[in-house]
Parts: sequence; structure tokens; C-alpha cells
Amino acid sequence: MRLNIKNETGRLKSVVLGQPNSLGPVPTLEESYDAKSYYSIEHNIYPKEEDIINEMNAFEAVLKKYDVEVLRPSIIEDYNQVFSRDVAFVIDDKMIISNVIADRADEQEAYKSVFEKVAWRKIINLPETAHIEGGDVIVWNDFIFIGTCFSEDYRNYKTARTNEYAIEILKEYFPKKRIIDLELKKNDKVPFEGILHLDCTFNPVGEDKCIIYKNGFVDESDYRLIIDIFGEENCFHINDEEMFEMFPNIFSISPEIVVSDKAFTRMNDHLRNEWGMTVEEIPYREISKMGGLLRCSTMPLVRE
Repeated sequence: MRLNIKNETGRLKSVVLGQPNSLGPVPTLEESYDAKSYYSIEHNIYPKEEDIINEMNAFEAVLKKYDVEVLRPSIIEDYNQVFSRDVAFVIDDKMIISNVIADRADEQEAYKSVFEKVAWRKIINLPETAHIEGGDVIVWNDFIFIGTCFSEDYRNYKTARTNEYAIEILKEYFPKKRIIDLELKKNDKVPFEGILHLDCTFNPVGEDKCIIYKNGFVDESDYRLIIDIFGEENCFHINDEEMFEMFPNIFSISPEIVVSDKAFTRMNDHLRNEWGMTVEEIPYREISKMGGLLRCSTMPLVRE
């Protein structure tokens, strides 16, 4: 397979979609590793496997409708494998294997059949202390935006998934890219007060537009930089409640076609009526209760 990911919206040809089967029991509060899951467990609304399967089947059906090759990881018994974005990610023609948090370390074994399709020289294995996950990496032509946490308390946050060392290594592998680190607010237990990954607060769509949540960034200058790059008129701003519902985390099949949660009425209407996009709406409310949404569920391999 010839990997090719230059941006977030080029026409999608091949993608890995997460695995909803054999989800396992509801985690305890201590076992949760993101604030949204913590909230769902605490409020006794953690999703059932049957509902997760139905939502992911709807997503797969839309992908196949547009002739996208859909690969799936093998099943690990009693293990949450919904969010494939963080196991590995592609920049240009290279696949970077993530150093995920310890709670998810076994997950990479299920992707062996996917990794075997990629030439070994195109796979980058990072040093053990370089932590990064695909949800924090947004590839946008000459730019790579990377969400991170510079806090002295980095090691104490389960939601701090990408560190400065990993960013420095990516700069060495991609010296011609403009790599921009964006510090995100972190909170392990209160989803209104922290951002798990960059794609939960910022996501490009179309050719030159983006969805953005201002209050997800530690420094307002990071938010302003994105506005300067895309232009104020090309940015759709979301509010606190919409961030909680995970509005930014939609998925592009092409510059003209996005897959979105059917509950995102205000944004979906804007994408259609103001930006002229085709919005494929599917139910994804249950999966959102586990701290991720549509972009989190995918690992794009090839875009035109």
C-alpha cells in the first residue's frame, strides 16, 4: 500500500475504522482514561456494545457508499478498540506508530494486518519516551498542527497524550513542514474544563475552512494563530456545550463531503447552507460518551 495523507480532507481512498465488538465491561471510574468517559461512568450513561456496533456500522456504510476501502483491526476480547486514530497516523507517505498510554498498549497488536501492508521503511517507531497520539496531529498541507501539554504536571494527567519530545522528533522527520504546537487545557474528570486531543477543539474542513473552539487552548495566541491562517470568515466557532458534545470531531471524505453526527443541527446546517457541503448525518451519540467521535474512530491511510 502506498500511503498518502497530505491533509485532512483530500478524497479518501483507504481508511482503518475502529472495532466495536467485544467492548468489555463498563470501566470503573479509576479505569477511565479521559474526562468524557469518567463523566459517563459517573452518571451511569456509559454506552452499550450493541449501540456502539450500530453506530459504527452506519459509519462504515457511508464510507463504502463513496467507494472507500475500509479496513478493520482484529478483535481483542473485552477491549475497547473503537478509536483507531490514536494507534498510528500517517503524514505524507510515512506511518508513525504512536506510543499510546499504558491502558491502550495492547491495542496495537490488533493492527498487525494493517501494518503488514506498509513497507517497513515507511514506518516510524518513536523512542519509548516520545508520547504522541493521532488525535493530537492535524496534517494540513505545509502545516502540521500538534496538540500538546507543557504543564509541569504532564505525567499526572491521563488526558495529556502528546509531549514536547515527540514534537521535536517529528520536526526532524518532516523538516519542510511548518510544525505548530498548540497547548491544550487538560482535565481528567471534568469534560467541560479540558481537551483530550486537538481534534476535539479544532478540525479543518473543505479546502480552506475549519471548526474551532476558542476556550480549548491554554494561550489565546494559539487560537489567534489558527484564525490568522484560515481567516475569520472561514472559521465556524462552537460554544462550550457544543465542545462537550464533540462538534469539531467530524470526518471528511473529501473537501465537499463530511460525515457528521445528526445531532449537530446548527453546524450541519451551516456546512450545507453557508459552505455548500454535502453532510452525511449518522447517529454517533453513544460513542461520544467514550470521549471520541468520528475522526477519532478512523485512521486514514490514503487520500488523493
